[in-house]
Amino acid sequence: MENHEKQELLDKRYLRMASIWAENSYCQRRKVGAILVKDQMIISDGFNGTPAGFENVCEDTDGTTKPYVLHAEANAITKVARSNNSSNGSTLYITASPCLECSKLIIQSGIRRVVYNDLYRITDGLDLLHRAGVECVHIPDID
Repeated sequence: MENHEKQELLDKRYLRMASIWAENSYCQRRKVGAILVKDQMIISDGFNGTPAGFENVCEDTDGTTKPYVLHAEANAITKVARSNNSSNGSTLYITASPCLECSKLIIQSGIRRVVYNDLYRITDGLDLLHRAGVECVHIPDID
């Protein structure tokens, strides 16, 4: 098997894992999962939700996402920051393309590749990643 084919196979597997991890989210509007991989090892994971110690309710009564809900990639990045691992040079697998705020975190944490499944309607996060030289790979079909 050629290196490119092997990488694509691994990318799809990790994206499926991120998709399964998204099931842990209590959010109703959208469940997003993230897996952070370095040297073919998962070094962190995350899903969108409220900060530790908060009630597991992501939306208010009219269905609007609460402003303090953390995105899956922010959870994965902050989780690795509390560990002995470094995200420098890693790949982030995420079920939806990152927003602008999360893209800033991705750049600053040294993540070199972002592989995502769903293209979010607002693409300013991807635009910033491209500008910073972070490789972005869209894989719409992970089955």
